[in-house]
Amino acid sequence: MKDTVARPSKQVFIKFFLLLALLGGYFAYLSYEFDLLTGGVSALLTWSFFVLCTPIADAGFLLDFPLRLLFGIRMILSELAVWTIAILVNVFSLSYAASYYDTTLITKLLRQIIITPYPYWGVIVLSGIGTFLSIRFGDELMDVIHHRDRRFFHSHQFKHELVLVAFFFVAIFGYYELIKSLNLEGSF
Repeated sequence: MKDTVARPSKQVFIKFFLLLALLGGYFAYLSYEFDLLTGGVSALLTWSFFVLCTPIADAGFLLDFPLRLLFGIRMILSELAVWTIAILVNVFSLSYAASYYDTTLITKLLRQIIITPYPYWGVIVLSGIGTFLSIRFGDELMDVIHHRDRRFFHSHQFKHELVLVAFFFVAIFGYYELIKSLNLEGSF
């Protein structure tokens, strides 16, 4: 009987460790620039920005995909945990350590988005929609690849997925229109 569990390739591990090195390097730079605590909190806030304010599964590169490959944990579950942690980091930081938002352009932007419910919470909502749609599609694609289900593309389920992909692109378009309203052109 053939082994039906796909083994992660070396390339997955290399990408995972390169992304971890990038995050570690960013933390080291911020720690050098400020101090160890400020660098750590700023790096964590930056990570939470990429989780909450970008419409793709950024944390998926670090957690979701490797957890799916190594342990079979559905990416949607790990992404829910990532979002919960990112929200809690910001609740705690705004409550007890708001000064850390003043360290980088990204953390300043994150605070502006968080403390301005209308219209900027729309960035978080659209990011959530985009992230979870892409994760759902990724989970189902992994299922199809692992089960070698060739009939998937000829089923009604595939048509449903096409509608979800179209909705994903509408969410991305709305996200970019809202981001334009932040007037970031002069900030960089």
